[in-house]
Amino acid sequence: MNDETWEKRRGAVALGYSQTNQPEILAQGYGEFAERIISEAEKHGIFVHDAPELVGLLMHLNPDDYLPDSLKEVLVELLIWLQEVADSH
Repeated sequence: MNDETWEKRRGAVALGYSQTNQPEILAQGYGEFAERIISEAEKHGIFVHDAPELVGLLMHLNPDDYLPDSLKEVLVELLIWLQEVADSH
């Protein structure tokens, strides 16, 4: 697979909170595994946000890694927006 094909594949990252209430990566993948992550989230009523740029940044981290402070800010903004959307429906 060439680099261009690799970059165009859909990616997904599942985020959650650790026991110490820190955001962490629970799962990540490309292609069929990404589709499975998205499908499982939707099946359980978990909101799926389509943000390829954020996924690209998060793919550089390993599962079970805590998010660096720079990405926590982006995540917090996203979560606030998601809560506002949920509250309006």
